[in-house]
Amino acid sequence: MKLDLQVYRGYVNDDELIIFGHVFKSWAPDKYQADRKGFKHAFAVLHMFRISPLKNVEVQLRFKNLEVTTRTMDDGYFRFTVPFTEKLESGWHEYQVICKLDEVNYGIVENAELLKPYKSELSIISDIDDTFLISHSGNIFKKLYVMLARNVNKRKIFDDVAKHYAALSNSGHKEKGKSNSFFYVSSSEWNLYDFIVQFTKLQELPKAVIKLKDIKTGISDFLTTGGGNHDHKFVKIKDIISFYPKQQYVLLGDDSQHDAYIYERICKIFPLNIKAVYLRQTKRSSKRKIADTLKNIERMQVATCYFRNSSEAISHSKKLGIIVD
Repeated sequence: MKLDLQVYRGYVNDDELIIFGHVFKSWAPDKYQADRKGFKHAFAVLHMFRISPLKNVEVQLRFKNLEVTTRTMDDGYFRFTVPFTEKLESGWHEYQVICKLDEVNYGIVENAELLKPYKSELSIISDIDDTFLISHSGNIFKKLYVMLARNVNKRKIFDDVAKHYAALSNSGHKEKGKSNSFFYVSSSEWNLYDFIVQFTKLQELPKAVIKLKDIKTGISDFLTTGGGNHDHKFVKIKDIISFYPKQQYVLLGDDSQHDAYIYERICKIFPLNIKAVYLRQTKRSSKRKIADTLKNIERMQVATCYFRNSSEAISHSKKLGIIVD
């Protein structure tokens, strides 16, 4: 049996390490290139959703002096949440995951990176679709068309997003190479992980830990990509803040889905951790319910900005002192 393995960017604090990934029969989604042209690109996207995860397969993590083994869940997903108290410099570090079905079949080895945040007062958690990546989430037919017709090189971000994110990343750091930590949390599925990594690199957006929705395994699932319940975003954001509880956070999202309500819940649970909430207005008119939700967030002493253009968000961040000229 052929075997494939996909591992994602992990993260670590002074006490614990978290690594996650998937094991697949035959090919992982990242084997279908996101930069093909025309019909080849459309077929590649569809193939990303025609995958077969393998359950209960043994995987081994190797990092520094740590070697630990676990097994995959029913959807091929695995996660290592293990104690880790070795002294580790801040920044990105490479780790290795090994998977082997049995003594007869060849195993596979994949490398990825994990983040030890630099000492800072600020971390940033951002949505992806229609927050920085133009996705048309409010129109499912247009969204699917864009995904199938435009490869990673033709997809666009909103004006001044890269400028705002770079300023947030560098805020409070004068020493070259140091930055604030970024986390991208989205309702896009793990199938699109490699596309997101490539896209953010092409657009020169901050390197981030990426957390996505449960993997999809069929063409019919592709038709509902990014939809459905968004509670997983709340859980993932809560986990990040709980993992780094001494940090202040800036939350960025948009008004096309449920970001406002998720961020409101987060502010209620972590009343001292949220510095500001930014929501992009995706239509010509603002939404009354979104505006009312942001007013309630402000009552919890959290700054908010409901903006159409990222230049407005930049001005707000400067006035708040989150970024400086």
